[in-house]
Amino acid sequence: MIGMNIQSRRKVCGLTQEQLAQRLGVSRQTVAKWESGETVPDLGNGSALAEALDVSLDALVSYDPHGTALPMPPRGKHLFGTVTVGERGQVVIPKQARDLFGIRPGDSLLVFGDEGQGIAIVKADDFMKRVEALLDQADEKR
Repeated sequence: MIGMNIQSRRKVCGLTQEQLAQRLGVSRQTVAKWESGETVPDLGNGSALAEALDVSLDALVSYDPHGTALPMPPRGKHLFGTVTVGERGQVVIPKQARDLFGIRPGDSLLVFGDEGQGIAIVKADDFMKRVEALLDQADEKR
């Protein structure tokens, strides 16, 4: 799995094996062996690979694109799967997303929309804290 992930992410980043090897301080042949599955990178090289390819080490090691047909997401970006919109517009946020972003029953969420980019959901409390911080910064500049 890691070999296929290294190769696909390298291509998404627009890098040749030679360019990736130079960034990591290894030979092109080493990168080729990782991609073919002949060998696997050690922990230090795995961490450097993840950094160079802008993904988490976990995604680099274990991302499985089968069933999604989507490329591995960059570091800090997440694909939680699909949701179904109910008859009255309700959506169930996947557990992994709720856990990662600390969304609990009873939390208020703000829904933003941009016709060009899509929908974003943000915890209302977090949004208001950011607005208050911006207002405080504006007051300090006056």
